[in-house]
Amino acid sequence: MATLNDWMEGARVRTLPASLSPVILGAGIAAALKEFSWGFTLLAAGVALFFQIGANFANDYSDGIRGTDEFRQGPPRLTGGGKVEPKVVKRAAFISFGIACVLGFVLVALSGFWWLLLAGAAAVLAAWLYTGGKYPYGYMGLGEVFVLIFFGYMATIGTVYTQTGRAPLAAWLLATGVGLIACALLMVNNIRDIPSDTQAGKRTLAVLLGERKARWSYYAMLAVAVVLASSLVLWGYAVAVGFLGLLIWVVYLARPVIAGATGHNLLGVLRNTGLFELTYAVSVAAALVLGVFFSHWPWGIIGWVILGISWGTWILVEIALLAIRSSRTSHTPTSSTSTSSTSTQGDEDAATSDADSDAPEDDDASTTDDVTDNVAATDDNDNTDADDEDSTPKADEFAVTNSEADDSNSDNTAHGNSADVNSEGNDVTTDESGSVTVGEDSSVTTSEAESDNFELGDAPESDEDTSRSAGSE
Repeated sequence: MATLNDWMEGARVRTLPASLSPVILGAGIAAALKEFSWGFTLLAAGVALFFQIGANFANDYSDGIRGTDEFRQGPPRLTGGGKVEPKVVKRAAFISFGIACVLGFVLVALSGFWWLLLAGAAAVLAAWLYTGGKYPYGYMGLGEVFVLIFFGYMATIGTVYTQTGRAPLAAWLLATGVGLIACALLMVNNIRDIPSDTQAGKRTLAVLLGERKARWSYYAMLAVAVVLASSLVLWGYAVAVGFLGLLIWVVYLARPVIAGATGHNLLGVLRNTGLFELTYAVSVAAALVLGVFFSHWPWGIIGWVILGISWGTWILVEIALLAIRSSRTSHTPTSSTSTSSTSTQGDEDAATSDADSDAPEDDDASTTDDVTDNVAATDDNDNTDADDEDSTPKADEFAVTNSEADDSNSDNTAHGNSADVNSEGNDVTTDESGSVTVGEDSSVTTSEAESDNFELGDAPESDEDTSRSAGSE
């Protein structure tokens, strides 16, 4: 059974600021026009909020029954994850649409603009057909277009129009800005789902653009939105220059996206983009409202102060981070050199350790007990010091006549690697029980199945190790 948290995920709470932000912005524009109404604003917020929730449940239902969410990388959905029966999710979507329509009808009735009922009906159809129906436009790369229309223009201009009966140019520019942020929210969501959407045949705009272009388009949408907010300077709102400070936030939002973050690593970006949209709307609305009570140009000094503090702080932070990274980088070669020096000084110990660790254990299980006894017997007759610091065989033990093999042996021994030595002048005799005896002037011989090369591996510490290694061969 689905929990409350599952239903919250289904409603996609992270995206809900996309529905409230344009209403807040529209209310700020209405206040600047001195025709603000709390009642109309709350009704518009309710309409936008429940349309958004209904659209999210409808998307959950449609993608679930199509099988699109079978390849999903994000949190499991209600339908696709099997948490709730599809018909229950579908019912939740239509209940949300119903509440939105009731609130919208009240808003239209109070405003007297009855033609807006057509806009409300179009909104319901757009919400359902995003991923529902026979030809969902969300599968054709048109999702961002409809988001801009309904969560940019309709929500913002609709709020302004129902309260003032007007739709000034500044309202359209600001509606474009908040709509682009909503598009960026959808874009980063679809960037996360590019692998699964491609596999399921869902051709979102992110899939059509390709991952690299999609990531940069996210950056561009946010940056253009900030520039549009700053354009209020053209209408005498000098304080709007301070909105350019939001570009710093845009940089930090876009960094993980541009760097290639995927899957669950983009959930934080989704949340923060929603918060950015809400901050954007509240900041612009506040500037518009304060502009009613204060002279525009003197008030602009605060905008420049905000801008200076924002960019100054950002520059200092970036310099500090650069210094930290440079400090860490400068310490890396020293650490590497120290490690290399320590490794060189302890080469003999490393070679000895490698010889011990490389000595076959499990493979020796195939050696007969007689061989083991003979090796032990050979060990009792050895006079070689087992703790000898030089891990390489002495010259009088192995006379290697091939100078090229000698060079290879000494080089590989220094690095703890195995070497193949062509020992033409050394004899290795094997008795019937399998023990091996190495003579000073004999040539290397092995069983008939072995080759003429004697593989030393890491040099043994004593004759016991030599005998044991040759026995295993």
